[in-house]
Amino acid sequence: MREYSRALFRAFAALACAAGLGLSGCSQQPWNDPYPAAESGKAILYSAFVERPKHLDPAQSYSENEATFNAQIYEPPVQYHYFKRPFELIPLTATEVPRPVYLDAQGGLLPDDAPDDLVAESVYTIRIRDDRSYQPHPALALDASGAYLYHQLPAAQRDAVKSIYDLPQTGSRPLRAEDYVYQIKRLAHPRLHSPIYGLMAEYIVGLGDYAKTLRAAEQKLDGKGFLDLRQYALPGAEVIDELSYRVRVKGKYPQFAYWLAMPFFAPIPWEADAFYSQPGFAERNISLDWYPIGTGPYYLSANDPNRRMVLSRNPNFPGEAYPSEGDAGDAARGLLMDAGKTMPFIDTVVFSRERESIPYWNKFLQGWYDSSGISSDNFDQAVKSAAGGESEISEDMAAKGIRLETSLSASINYIGFNMLDPVVGGDSERARKLRQALSIAIDFEENIAIFSNGRGIPAMGPIAPGIWGYRDGEAGLNPVVYDWVDGKARRKSIEDARRLLAEAGYPNGRDAATGQPLVLNFDATTRGADDKAEMDWMRKQFARLNIQLVVRGTDYNRFQEKIRKGNAQIFEWGWNADYPDPENFLFLLYGPQSRVKHGGENSVNYANAEFDRRFEAMKNMPNGPERQALIDEMVGILRVDAPWIWGLHPKRFSLVHGWLGNIKPNQMARNGLKYQRLDVPRREAARAEWNAPVVWPLALVGLLAAVVLAPAWLAWRRKEAARGVAGRGPAGRDTGAVA
Repeated sequence: MREYSRALFRAFAALACAAGLGLSGCSQQPWNDPYPAAESGKAILYSAFVERPKHLDPAQSYSENEATFNAQIYEPPVQYHYFKRPFELIPLTATEVPRPVYLDAQGGLLPDDAPDDLVAESVYTIRIRDDRSYQPHPALALDASGAYLYHQLPAAQRDAVKSIYDLPQTGSRPLRAEDYVYQIKRLAHPRLHSPIYGLMAEYIVGLGDYAKTLRAAEQKLDGKGFLDLRQYALPGAEVIDELSYRVRVKGKYPQFAYWLAMPFFAPIPWEADAFYSQPGFAERNISLDWYPIGTGPYYLSANDPNRRMVLSRNPNFPGEAYPSEGDAGDAARGLLMDAGKTMPFIDTVVFSRERESIPYWNKFLQGWYDSSGISSDNFDQAVKSAAGGESEISEDMAAKGIRLETSLSASINYIGFNMLDPVVGGDSERARKLRQALSIAIDFEENIAIFSNGRGIPAMGPIAPGIWGYRDGEAGLNPVVYDWVDGKARRKSIEDARRLLAEAGYPNGRDAATGQPLVLNFDATTRGADDKAEMDWMRKQFARLNIQLVVRGTDYNRFQEKIRKGNAQIFEWGWNADYPDPENFLFLLYGPQSRVKHGGENSVNYANAEFDRRFEAMKNMPNGPERQALIDEMVGILRVDAPWIWGLHPKRFSLVHGWLGNIKPNQMARNGLKYQRLDVPRREAARAEWNAPVVWPLALVGLLAAVVLAPAWLAWRRKEAARGVAGRGPAGRDTGAVA
């Protein structure tokens, strides 16, 4: 019985320890904590990613999921103000936002208001700060003699390198103007495929010829080894001195300043190119695409894109002052409490790959992720409709201290009519009224409510909210599709659409001349059940006009090919702004940008001479009343011609835990991590509360097991005791007797 009691004591002690884990007993770390105990209590932001980034090389990267990392690592010369709207450029590594000077064909200086046709070149002179240095990196490591330690590794040592983290020594050096020039040259590198090379070759002086020069040099190298771009001059990008460089742009192109805020124009040291050009490195993903190098507040300290990626504080980053001003209401929201303090506030950012939305969501609710998007499956749990139709956080989320952050995207989703199509295209009154009728009939308010959970607003034209030139309220109303009633826009009735359809020659959806039903084709990329539901909805919208809609589903590559060749009739697409200027939206309908005729971004192949004339006058104007008047005229032309059904501007919703502060969504800036602040003790307390183990069922099971097993244990002990007595002789010797 004494041994049995000891065994029970040990069992109950184990259960007691387990029960105390969530309170104050054997450990303070929740049982389900997915992170190492060593990370507890530290200023580490936890986030997730779904798709692995393909390019971390700033010459090639152009995707949102890549910008999540690149914008924290690389520093172009300018950036967007974190708070101000409309979006405003401010210096980053540059001492000031560069302003161009204009030269004529003879190199003579022109005034700022010189006519466009007199401007031969716009010259941007950029002076950079002297306080930036690169992150620690083996490409910059030097030996005792000052030679680069790892630029010409012996074959055996080189073959042993599986990642840059295998190399024990790192180095750094100050940022120099030549690094910005080197990166501009890399846009034309023959081994790279920069998505903006074609556009920049139209503007940066000599870039097209420079690409030809590099291709010839590449042939001599047979595509191997280091192609040293320093050996080839580019007229459009020149070093002035150690901290200054000059960019020459053809003609007048004021939007170029916005490009200077993108990673395409961030610095790259030539040493990185030389280091990564060693034989065998590219085949093992040892390249800028995998291991970037920058001067920003963070560097990529771990890269396993199938599982985990980590950004760590750059020890060579000098810090940056938190903004001291913002928009109205920012101070009241507590967004300026850190004004003047040195950023960044967070030491490390851990990104875990989550392929499924449900585990991501559950981990967010448990506090293991600091913020989250909202999928359609979780929307009703997270968000409720308030008075006036606005969305607000649900009571359950609010009780956990979670807040809802919303922002309108600088983007548009639209339905396009191929203007080369003989039925829906062209500038005839018949086709125009058909497009207008469909613009009224397709109820995007309903679409937003059903398929976006209210996350969007109907578009009145091509320009997105937050972009200069966008008109709100009655001034921005599309009178072809809407009426202004009781202080808000109301879509015209289906009877208005039917009247326009009859005037177009299709009464009740039939061709008046032939009596045949009107059948239209809708090209779409289809991926799953959600797409099918939306296409069914779209058929019903056309059916309201008694028009038959044939949905032609295809994969995205085939869809792009149809658009490129002009084989689609009606299709759905969208556009995210590259920079916050109306030109970046209006050029999508500029005739010389026709996709079929010129390979441009005008996917509907719209052409209107009056629109084009105004576009050419507007595109290089400074913002002001004259430019706004031209924009209003252009948008008015588009509303009547209706080459697009204007669709919607998406609204982004995200959830943020109460311990994460200084959050203001910015659709242009991607470098927001340096502004964010964590209240780590608050997070630790919430995690412990939300993940406290419920151990009483284990204790109960253990007790029941003890009760059930006790009789058997006692019987076994009695049997053992009996055997021991039976097996002893008079002198205590073992007789071999069996009990």
